[in-house]
Amino acid sequence: MDEPTQNPVDRRGFLKSAAATAATLAAQPNVAGAQDAPAHDHPVVPPDVALRVKAIESLLVDKGLVDRAALDAIVDAFETRIGPRNGARIVARAWVDPAYKAQLIADPRAAIAALGFESYQGEEMVVLENSPKVHNLVVCTLCSCYPWPVLGLPPVWYKSAAYRSRAVIDPRGTLKEFGLELGEDVEVRVWDSTAEMRYLVLPERPHGSDDLSEEALAALVTRNSMIGTAKVSLTAAGEGE
Repeated sequence: MDEPTQNPVDRRGFLKSAAATAATLAAQPNVAGAQDAPAHDHPVVPPDVALRVKAIESLLVDKGLVDRAALDAIVDAFETRIGPRNGARIVARAWVDPAYKAQLIADPRAAIAALGFESYQGEEMVVLENSPKVHNLVVCTLCSCYPWPVLGLPPVWYKSAAYRSRAVIDPRGTLKEFGLELGEDVEVRVWDSTAEMRYLVLPERPHGSDDLSEEALAALVTRNSMIGTAKVSLTAAGEGE
């Protein structure tokens, strides 16, 4: 066998090992404590974890396994071009444009592409419209399938075993832990994402928002409301992203 350090399999093995190490450093959240995290923002990474991740990144770069410029480009893409703000624009357009809303529900991929957001993974998309009597909740029970082009990176709690199981077993209890209590007359529908099928919740437009512009409406839409763990309110701008 050739020298191990020169074997491509070993290079892949090193990457796999480094990725696994980074993954084990991130503690899984407990959905039961969700109410302690205001608006379910992306959790703040502890300094020691951040340092370890940075160390792994530096090691990969030094060994020539990854390019730092490529990493920066990926980070920039998710920070500026991919994320909840994209989904918020889609929701806001649907609220102000009935024709677009009809297209969004009938042919989500085409409607989403019309706003410049393309699918990167080839999966199908389904848009679930909330109403006063129906509330939709999205989960991925097997792993963390998620509509990245419109919602960005999935929050840590979405990937946790606690959320993945409880959202199906006790959806009302799970929503309550996120601060959302629904009346008994509201039907809760749980949708399980897969590698082939992703879901985007179209939340109800908040009362009292008739005079707001499309841009102002988009600022109200949160990531959590497009997953189904929250509703949109006139004071929700910036929460849950």
